[in-house]
Amino acid sequence: MADNSSFRLRIITPDRIFYDGEAEMVEFNTTEGEIGVLPGHIPLTVIVKPGILHIYETQGKRNAALHAGFAEILPEEITILAEIIEWPDEIDEGRAEAAMHRAEERLQHKTPETDVARAETALMRAMARIQVLK
Repeated sequence: MADNSSFRLRIITPDRIFYDGEAEMVEFNTTEGEIGVLPGHIPLTVIVKPGILHIYETQGKRNAALHAGFAEILPEEITILAEIIEWPDEIDEGRAEAAMHRAEERLQHKTPETDVARAETALMRAMARIQVLK
């Protein structure tokens, strides 16, 4: 890193290194709310919540659907250990819409056996996939 205008961003999943490069800023959802991180941020560890990850690079902004994981934020580096993360071109829109409708149906017609937390998480993941395509 040549100056303080960027930091190293690494995003790792169980299957691959999704991203390893320089970023000027990153935004994503945590269990405490949305967070925006700039170079020099105080050290912090957060739990990732499903939503859209925004990566601001010198060339522009890139978005991805980030589903769950942990993030370690250091002044010069952020590492996100993600359960699942997808670029827009990796998402099947029809499948995401079907998953959203199934989750909505489960929540609207829940029974005592319905795992509400799981259905809500499935809904958030499907919505993140659909939103990142827009």
